[in-house]
Amino acid sequence: AKLTQPAAPEYFGKSAAATYLGVSIDTIDRRIADGTIPAARLGKKKILIRRADLDAALRPIPSAKTGVVA
Repeated sequence: AKLTQPAAPEYFGKSAAATYLGVSIDTIDRRIADGTIPAARLGKKKILIRRADLDAALRPIPSAKTGVVA
């Protein structure tokens, strides 16, 4: 049988979002607060963030030599 990788979840909690991006939970909190990363509240405590919104929050850095985004 062929092993397959499980698909990344569609929604992340703050801790999982921080792990996914390789940043701290405080960074996730700041990006939610400044609107860079949209989030939704589920119930009184749970915060959910769409994977697509995490991916969209990443900004490409232009190449220093060419000015072209890699």
